[in-house]
Amino acid sequence: MAATPIKQEYRLQNLSCASCAAKFEKNVKAIPEVQDAQVNFGASKITVIGAISVDQIEEAGAFDGIKVTQSAAKALENTTPFYRKKENVLAGISLLFVILGYLFVGMNGESNSLPIAMFIIAILVGGVGIFKIGFRNLVRFEFDMKTLMTIAIIGAAIIGEWEEAAVVVFLFAVSEALEAYSMDKARQSIRQLMDIAPPTAIIKRAHGEHYHEVELPTEDIEIGDILIVKPGQKIAMDGIVISGLSAVNQAAITGESIPVNKTVNDEVFAGTLNEEGALEVRVTKRVEDTTIAKIIHLVEEAQAEKAPSQQFVDRFAKYYTPAIMIIAFLVAVIPPLLVGDWQHWIYQGLAVLVVGCPCALVVSTPVAIVTAIGNAARQGVLIKGGVHLEQLGHIEAVAFDKTGTLTKGQPAVTDIVTTENWSEDYVLQLVAAVEKQSQHPLAKAILNRLHDKKLSELIPTDFQSVTGKGAYATVDNQIIYVGSMKWATSLTSVDQNIENQVKNLQEQGKTVVAAVSNNQLIGLIAIADQLRHESKDVLNKLNALKVKHMVMLTGDAEPTAQAIATSLKMTDVRAGLLPEEKLKAIKDLRAQFGAVAMVGDGVNDAPALATANVGIAMGGAGTDAALETADIALMGDDLTKLPYTIGLSRKTLRIIKENIIFALVLKLIALLLVIPGWLTLWIAIFADMGATLLVVFNSLRLIRAKK
Repeated sequence: MAATPIKQEYRLQNLSCASCAAKFEKNVKAIPEVQDAQVNFGASKITVIGAISVDQIEEAGAFDGIKVTQSAAKALENTTPFYRKKENVLAGISLLFVILGYLFVGMNGESNSLPIAMFIIAILVGGVGIFKIGFRNLVRFEFDMKTLMTIAIIGAAIIGEWEEAAVVVFLFAVSEALEAYSMDKARQSIRQLMDIAPPTAIIKRAHGEHYHEVELPTEDIEIGDILIVKPGQKIAMDGIVISGLSAVNQAAITGESIPVNKTVNDEVFAGTLNEEGALEVRVTKRVEDTTIAKIIHLVEEAQAEKAPSQQFVDRFAKYYTPAIMIIAFLVAVIPPLLVGDWQHWIYQGLAVLVVGCPCALVVSTPVAIVTAIGNAARQGVLIKGGVHLEQLGHIEAVAFDKTGTLTKGQPAVTDIVTTENWSEDYVLQLVAAVEKQSQHPLAKAILNRLHDKKLSELIPTDFQSVTGKGAYATVDNQIIYVGSMKWATSLTSVDQNIENQVKNLQEQGKTVVAAVSNNQLIGLIAIADQLRHESKDVLNKLNALKVKHMVMLTGDAEPTAQAIATSLKMTDVRAGLLPEEKLKAIKDLRAQFGAVAMVGDGVNDAPALATANVGIAMGGAGTDAALETADIALMGDDLTKLPYTIGLSRKTLRIIKENIIFALVLKLIALLLVIPGWLTLWIAIFADMGATLLVVFNSLRLIRAKK
């Protein structure tokens, strides 16, 4: 049996250029021990299948100074200040010699050897990195931006355009530095996620008959260890509270702005902030399995998955670069054959090479996708790929599950009706005493109402459950029967007024529990799943976003579904659906509207979520099923994030289109200057640099997108 190939992830430093990333991936794949490799440019990491060392990977990236660390290493990146980076220092020195060159031109004239010497030094200092890679690529017939720049600068020097060649080298260095800086800003969204959870934690461990506290790296903490979390500290691991009471700020994981109270048996997550009290937490997951670790992994994988527009741009760039080289050659050769002036037209051809670089096109999509996915993660929305982000921008219809999506998914008491002289509070106490012995969800709703009203619990005796009907017990010296209305009518007579009230409550989609004492109906308690308070506002915002159609798909009975739909002013309701019927409904909606999103709980709605163009799970933090089944997970169980996410996707699509138009139009304008012979190397580098920076900074607007 063949051994399973070794799969390793490594983090990369100094990866700033999309074409460099592609070349680096190709170099790693060429290593004999490597079976496959994939560079994730957005997350700045590489996944390698095969037994290979860090040194071998660094050697493959030596052309661009790429540094490699193990993915699991805590020191993920030692960031060098912008002004101390080698390439930026060289660019500064190059600028100094360009300035000296112009000063000497003013003093001695252009043809003097002193200014030419200054420009040559500027070219050599600023262009050393460009030339090293450019010459190597020329030998291998690989044509990227640095190859094109090398040809253009050498050509300019040969025809005596020393000062232009020097300025172009400096401007290109500035362009590279700003692109690296901008890409680093886009990647900060992931780095911020990585920095959320602390690297060490205080653990309480048994030492003989006593306990002692020890600070350990999170990698060494085991499941079952007891975590000590003091006020103001971040929680380092996922776990269950075993002691203490505190408010925990979960914004980093769920996007919730309001701290959540945590007490014994409540779940807490790594990276959340303990605000008030001290907690003891039993660790339930290793560091690599925590919710924040899963989120980071899924966000990084999402950024590696190319969106349709990015795939199109990559294919386009593949043919675009050779086409530009052919055009540059024709510009340099054809006009001088007809009208002479070889020097002028060779210069024009070199300028075409520079202006035609596809850098701006190549980065037009990935920077926008990386920034948007990172922004969404910080807002508590997990988007599992650029393809899903793009598809969401085209959504025409949204289908909602009812329970747990439009409603809270937790039954609550809505009405208490009593007969004759029975008080509401006393009837509630009697019913709660009987229901206290039951495990039914409706019983929990009744007990919750009792506790909300701060009423005392009565003690039941002789409890008995009656299958399919209800239960009874002796409470306060009387036998109390609690159950269905049908059972109540078999125990006592019910007048028409009560029957009308029951019918009215049931038409509102409520479940009615009846209470009988001493052969007399003493009261009714109506229970219903509560509408989320934000649901109406969410539907209004979706209407404002021009979503054409919204529909509720639910397995609940028609009256319950209609009651919720009426309160939401939702006209399309499909009730009593089995999972396969929900799936068929999604297929019908796709046939009618094209792009459809399904919003559900990530478990019961799995078939429908998978069939929709975009499946969106209402996934509370830590819900593995929500993370795995859906394309997008709303981590805080917060429906208000749905309009934000659709708005973000549409803004991202708009920015990608703007980027492609910016890149092509700027280059086209510059190329048209060839016709009258006005294109210069300066204009060419400004057009290329301008297009690239415009695209990057336009994409970075997505960092500011808010809920």
